[in-house]
Amino acid sequence: MAEAISYEEQRRRQVEQNKQKLEELRLHHLSAAVREATTKPSPTKKRKTRASRDVAGDVPPRRSGRLASLPEQPKYRDEFHDFEKKIRRSYGKRRDLSNRVYATDEERAYAMDAAQELEEKIGSDHPIFIKPMLQSHVTGGFWLGLPTHFSRKYLPKRDETIVLVDEVDDEFDTLYLANKKGLSGGWRAFSIAHKLVDGDCLVFQLIRRTKFKVYIIRASSYHESDN
Repeated sequence: MAEAISYEEQRRRQVEQNKQKLEELRLHHLSAAVREATTKPSPTKKRKTRASRDVAGDVPPRRSGRLASLPEQPKYRDEFHDFEKKIRRSYGKRRDLSNRVYATDEERAYAMDAAQELEEKIGSDHPIFIKPMLQSHVTGGFWLGLPTHFSRKYLPKRDETIVLVDEVDDEFDTLYLANKKGLSGGWRAFSIAHKLVDGDCLVFQLIRRTKFKVYIIRASSYHESDN
């Protein structure tokens, strides 16, 4: 019995000592502070939220005295968007394909035969080639690729202006791109001015180093011929 009482007394003393150590270390106060910190919002986060609201509002950004005396910088982003809209509008107008004309196989064959006959009549005093018109030549892109062998043999080795002379001697300046071997700027104006459509055939006669005489054979002439 005495041993049991001694054991209980020893355990009670050990508990008292542990409580005393906890009081000394103030661990319970520390744990309470941790719990309180986790339940309350951070003051730093509040300040950041208010700052972000101020930036998003109509309040102008603060500028230093040195920068405040300088003129406002242009809004390049707005200018770019305006420019992009203009390009889209003009590009959309240029690519209005609602009035496209699609040639039949008979119309294409007729125009090609007529162009070959004209080529024989013109003779071989000047280099000649025939170019049937496709949609990419007369609508949308307005790019005219020239025969590679002809370009390598007769045309300039660098970009130059090439003049197109129609059957009434009106002249149109076009930009010849030597690397791509085709006509770029100016070809669109020529195509529109002469109302070229899919299936037409053009006979190009090189009368000078950078000048073509151009003859147009209309695919629609098929319906005017005696077939």
